[in-house]
Amino acid sequence: MSSADIYREIILDYYRNPRNFGKIQNPDIAQKDSNPLCGDELEMHINIKDNKVADVKFTGKGCAISQASASMLTELIMGKDFEYVKKLTKEDIFDNLGRHDLGPARIKCALLSLKVLKYGLYSYLSEKLKDSMSADKIKEEASGLY
Repeated sequence: MSSADIYREIILDYYRNPRNFGKIQNPDIAQKDSNPLCGDELEMHINIKDNKVADVKFTGKGCAISQASASMLTELIMGKDFEYVKKLTKEDIFDNLGRHDLGPARIKCALLSLKVLKYGLYSYLSEKLKDSMSADKIKEEASGLY
């Protein structure tokens, strides 16, 4: 079995058996977005405690890559602090999904969950914690993913 086959199996497992799928009642962060090219939709709910991700869930529909990426990302950030989450990059997503298997058309699918996460976190930081990060910085950070 090649490494591409292994990554394909991992993606299918996360798609068929999503981790942390669902909604959180009264989340600290609720963010959603979609990928109009592919029809992927994703909503992420996060609870924060002591500047860490205390709980995270997602709902959505779309291709196996977008949904598997969201599932993997929730596992990656559970229990992590803001600084860790803020430093996540598209390379972290590609490393989990198997970069060699993603064609150009699938990049946005793979990065939708990270975009939703970054928008949600930076909105939370700027609104709730009165962080100095502006709306422009939020857009710059999240749009720089593609």
